Amino acid sequence: MKLSSDDLPMFFAEPHRALADRLRSAAATLAAIEAPGAHADEASRDRAAVDALARANLLELVVPTGTLDTRALCLAREMLGYVSPRADSIFAVQGLGTHPIVLAGNAEQRLHLQAFARGAGIAAFALTEPEAGSDVASIQTRAAATADGYRLDGDKLFISNLGIADHATVIATTDPTLGAGGLTAFWLPLETPGVTVKPMQAIAPHPIGSLELRGVMVPAAARIGEVGQGMKLAMRTLDAFRVSVGAAAVGMARRALDEAVGFVTQRSQFGKLLSEQPLVQAHLADMVVDLDSARLLVLRAAYLKDTTKDRVTTEVSIAKLGATEAAQRVIDRAVQLFGGRGVMTGAVVEHLYRAIRPLRIYEGTSEIQRTIIGRALARGAT
Repeated sequence: MKLSSDDLPMFFAEPHRALADRLRSAAATLAAIEAPGAHADEASRDRAAVDALARANLLELVVPTGTLDTRALCLAREMLGYVSPRADSIFAVQGLGTHPIVLAGNAEQRLHLQAFARGAGIAAFALTEPEAGSDVASIQTRAAATADGYRLDGDKLFISNLGIADHATVIATTDPTLGAGGLTAFWLPLETPGVTVKPMQAIAPHPIGSLELRGVMVPAAARIGEVGQGMKLAMRTLDAFRVSVGAAAVGMARRALDEAVGFVTQRSQFGKLLSEQPLVQAHLADMVVDLDSARLLVLRAAYLKDTTKDRVTTEVSIAKLGATEAAQRVIDRAVQLFGGRGVMTGAVVEHLYRAIRPLRIYEGTSEIQRTIIGRALARGAT
C-alpha cells in the first residue's frame, strides 16, 4: 500500500521511511480484523485490534518514552485509516488517554506508561459530558477534596475505548465557580468502586460508552499535575494529536479512491467502462485533488510541529479542517460512483462513509477549527 512517505519524502526523515515498512507489514493483519465472519461480534474485533496493534509495537508511537513524533503518528494513522478505522480510533485514544501523564504525571503514574506502550493496558480520555462538548469550561463532573484525596461525581459521554479500557484520564472541576480555572485531571482505574461503564453504539463500530461516577474515592496521588491545570492539560493533549486526525482522514480517503478506481475500471454502462466516461473522470480528478491537498496540509502541520518550536495551532486547525472535510467529499464521491452497491451494508465505501463522519466532530469540530483559523486571521496571525 502507498503511504505519504513514498512520494512526499521532503517531509520525512530516514526513521519515518523505516516505520513505513513496519506499517505495511502490519497492514494485512489489521485489515483482516474487519473481514466478514472473522470474529463473532464487534467486541471481539475490538480486542483483536488491540492485540494486533500491540504485536506490531505500534502503541509505543502514541505512548512514547521521549518526545511525540508527530510525523510518525500521522504515518501510522494514515495506514490505520486505510485498513481499519476501528484500530485507528483505539490507537489514537490510547494516546489521548495517556498523554496528560506524559505531560505532567508523577513518578508512579509514569511507571504505568510502559504497560500502555505495550498494549497491556488500555486508556480512555474522559472529557466530554452531556452538557459540555466543545465548551470544555462548562464541565460539571465534580472533584471534591476529602481528607486523603478526592471524591468524583458526574457523567461522561461519548468516551471512546470504554469497554476495553482499564484506566481513564478524567477531567473534573474542583471549584465550579472558577470555570476553566477549576478543571483538574485525574488518573482513574475503571474498576474503582462507584465507576459504571455503559456501552454505546456509534455508526462506525469501535469501543465507546458513557461513564458514571458516583462517590468515586481516589487518593491525592491520582491527580495529574496541579489543581487547576486540567484545562491546560486537556488542550495540550488535543493539540498534540489533532493533526493526526487529518492523517486518518487521508488514509480513509485514499482507500475510497482506490476502491472507486478499481470499480470504475471494471464496470461497464452504455457500452463502455465507467472510467472512460468524462463525468466519471471528472469525479476521479476531484477526488485526487482533494486527497493530495489534504496530505499536504497535514504534513505541513506535522513537519512544523516536529521541527520548530513555534506555535502552530493555526496550521494544525487548517490541516484538521481541510483534511476531514476533503475526505468526506472523496468518500461521498466514491459511494456515488459505486451506485447502489455503494450503499449496501458490507461495501468498503459504505463503511468508510460511516467512519469518516465522526472525524469532523471529535477533537474539535469543523466549526471550532473555523473559529480558530478565522480568529487568527482577524488578529493578523497565520
